[in-house]
Parts: sequence; C-alpha cells; structure tokens
Amino acid sequence: MLIKKLLPTAIALLILLGYQSCESQKSKTLATPSQYDLNNPVEFKLPMGLNEISGMAYYPKDSSVFSVIDEDGILFKIYLNGSGIIKKWKFDKKHDFEDIVMRDSTFYVLISNGDIKTLKFLGDSIIANKSDLGGTSKKTNEFETLYFDDSLGMVLLCKECEDDKKKTVTAWGYSSADSLSYNPNLFAIEVKQIAQKIKEEKLHFKPSAAAINPKTNELYIISSVNKLLVIAERNGNIKEVYPLDPVIYKQPEGITFTPSGDLLISNEAAESGNANILIFKQKK
Repeated sequence: MLIKKLLPTAIALLILLGYQSCESQKSKTLATPSQYDLNNPVEFKLPMGLNEISGMAYYPKDSSVFSVIDEDGILFKIYLNGSGIIKKWKFDKKHDFEDIVMRDSTFYVLISNGDIKTLKFLGDSIIANKSDLGGTSKKTNEFETLYFDDSLGMVLLCKECEDDKKKTVTAWGYSSADSLSYNPNLFAIEVKQIAQKIKEEKLHFKPSAAAINPKTNELYIISSVNKLLVIAERNGNIKEVYPLDPVIYKQPEGITFTPSGDLLISNEAAESGNANILIFKQKK
C-alpha cells in the first residue's frame, strides 16, 4: 500500500529530474554566435555519391559549391539553386582527400598526409599537379584543414602532428609561388584556450575544416571529432567556442562562406541518412 502511495510522487520526481537534465543539455547546445543561429540551419540534402563530402569551396558566380569526397579523386560541382544538378570530373585515383580551396582559377586539394593537388581546367578536362610535403612529416603528421588567408596565404592546420603533443595545433604555410614550399611555423593555436572556454580540464582538439569569415575577418574552425565551432583571430588566438548539437552536426567536415557572409557547413552521412550542406544566413 505504501508503495502505491509513493509511486505518483516518485514518478513526478523522475519527470522533474529528467526535465532539468534535458534543460541542462539543451542550454549547452543552444549557445550560438551573434552572427548565426547554429541551431536552425537550412538543410540542403546531398545524394548518395556525396555521402563522404570532406571539403567545399563556394563559387559565387552561380551560387554553387565545389567539393571533394574522402576516398575518390573526383571534383564535384553542386548547385544550391534547387536545380538538383551535380557535375563531376575525375582528377586522381583513390587517396584520403580532406579539403579544397579555390583561388582564382586554381583548386587546391589537401590529402591527409599534407600533399596538395593543384587542379586547373583546360576546356572540359582537368590538369592536375601534386606538391609533396616530403621528409618524415608524411608519416608523423595528419592534416584535414586547408584554407586561404589573404595576409598569410594558404594555411594547413594539423589534426594530429607529432610535435604538437596535444597541447597546440600548428598552422603550416603553403606557397605555390616559391617552388611549392611548406612552412611549419606559421602560428600555433593553444588548445588550453579552447578547453577553458568549454570548462574542460583536458582536450585533444582535432580541426576538420576552417575558413575566414569575409565580413568579420575571423577564423572559423570546425572539429568533427570534438563537435565544436571555434572562432579565433587570424593568428590563432581563441575568441569564442561553441559546442555543436550532434543531431544537427552528424559529422561536420567542411566549412565555407559566401562573399556576403553566409555560413555553409557540410556533414558526411555518418551512419544514417544523407550527407548535407547546412546554410546559415548572417544575422543583420
């Protein structure tokens, strides 16, 4: 009899605790930058052939994005105007392709070992060349992030580099002008700064993509492993950190901006559903 009397109270208490727990979890994921509402994107679903989209570059001439996928050397052009048209060009055999940058008429495609493929169109065909990272760095370092900074040039961010020892994320410079050279000492991001922002004692930060916001001149870095969006100064000094809702951001591997400042983030399909591109209009 006593159990029957206490049961409604116990259920009410459990509901209350569950509600508070959900509210706590919800408040953690609702934090969002002042410029964008990260919790309410416009979703552009991608077909199966793009399930492993790993990087993208916006093409303002016709509101499309160029992208690559993890394993196959294929350049895709995805029209975001709702036409459903996707074009593709084969440029290489299988590699672990991670990111893509477009500058003028040249594409720069990052391979995870630090090598960079440069692509140029000749009519409907593609001419491809490769810059080798060289040395032992290929065996000890892994990269997923390539972006362009008009003051620094082409920049690679380490995902897993031996010299960083989990305390920093090193930025490497890449120049196609002077014999395709690499500079491993461009700047370093202090991981402790990120950990402090999200109140974590230890953090192994692994960037998966980055881009410069053309309106604020800030560096936006996304991490699929950590489910974080990091906003930093161009020298890597951390300004803001935002945890991402894993329901919305299944596996974010690409980030780019439109010239007007709209933010685009691409997700791989992960274990279910479609890959997608999430579009965030800049708040006025």
